[in-house]
Amino acid sequence: MFPGQTEGASTHLTRLRTGFPVSTTPTSKTRLATLYFLHGAALSMWFVPLTTVLDAHGFGGVKPLAFACSAVAAFVSPLIFGALADRQVAPARVLRGLAVATGLAMALASTAIHLRAPAWLVLALIQLHALCSAPTFSLSSTIILAGLQDTRREFGPIRAMATLGWMAGCWGVSAMNADTSALAGYGGAVVWFVLVGFTHWLPSLPPPPSTERPSLRQRLGLDALALLKHHDHRVVFIMVALFAVPIAAFYPYTPPHLRDLGLARTSAWMTLGQITEVLAMFLLARLFTNWRLKWIFTAGLALGVARYALCALDARAWILAGITLHGGSFTLVLITAQIYLDSRVDPAWRARAQALMTLLTSGVGYLVGYLGNGWWFAVNTRPEGSNWPVFWGGLSAVMAGVLAYFLVAYHGRGPRRKDPGAVA
Repeated sequence: MFPGQTEGASTHLTRLRTGFPVSTTPTSKTRLATLYFLHGAALSMWFVPLTTVLDAHGFGGVKPLAFACSAVAAFVSPLIFGALADRQVAPARVLRGLAVATGLAMALASTAIHLRAPAWLVLALIQLHALCSAPTFSLSSTIILAGLQDTRREFGPIRAMATLGWMAGCWGVSAMNADTSALAGYGGAVVWFVLVGFTHWLPSLPPPPSTERPSLRQRLGLDALALLKHHDHRVVFIMVALFAVPIAAFYPYTPPHLRDLGLARTSAWMTLGQITEVLAMFLLARLFTNWRLKWIFTAGLALGVARYALCALDARAWILAGITLHGGSFTLVLITAQIYLDSRVDPAWRARAQALMTLLTSGVGYLVGYLGNGWWFAVNTRPEGSNWPVFWGGLSAVMAGVLAYFLVAYHGRGPRRKDPGAVA
């Protein structure tokens, strides 16, 4: 057995008893950072070029449905597998099995796209891939958060490795000249299988011991809805779900706008957002020291408003500036929300809390976003071209509404550390 597995088990069990993690070695942190790097690369090699790959193979008409597949999957998979990792099976084992299934499904979906199979078959395989991949990132986050002593200081730099992996995946796609090719999906499948092998070197974090037989509701992860009874938890969950609605337009519609402005290799251009995302993650520790959580969230939402307002100016320099702001907005809202949950929710609910956030963002928010943004794009598209200023301007207004809701609703009261009573 790898030495880190024993250390990881004791780390997790100590955290369950005390509510605080114990320190990990630099070697353990390197493994956790590598997990995020591989995970980010695997996800980006599928998600970023998907819109251009579908367009190039004659599936442009099903793009909103193809992206909505991930949102549909988020209603089903994360809570079930989060509950499994919380109660029955070590998270690393759950992640390993899902990574195998995701790699196979990605390869099958890419083959169907390449062969120009019937649209229903392409969508079915994309949905299968989404069902397998939807819970994986929250599981990786659960493994990593359980191994950190001070998430406010340590999580940002480690989470930045996922963004660097995302950038590496995008650069790999463009380097292979696969921005419009099913080869991007095959490359992503290979990275998923590398991740499968790497899970054998992760700390083994067993689920908490329990003598109770879980009910059907608990097996489905529906007991996580109890987290919504706490006012600030509820506001944060609703805010991130609403935030996901306009953000769902970023990857499907920014690459076509870049092409309309004469910018090729769109996957590489999209990584501008990841550069500021990495910078923001390294600044998180300082922000948590000097700012209240409310103002960190507010800054992220304000950057989201500015991001789409810049895209609405419909010029190369402005859209690239908007892409650049995406990283800061994403980090200050969604990554801060992950840290919020880790620091204010009982440790025994760690996977379910992250899974509930995935359901509300990738499920509710993205489903409404993909379908609603698809309708909004159609409204602003004519035979002579797309009305990009109105399209992005409308999304900027939606983001401003989310900002207004949060400022009014969030109280910011209560304990800074984990609050088991908030769950009860």
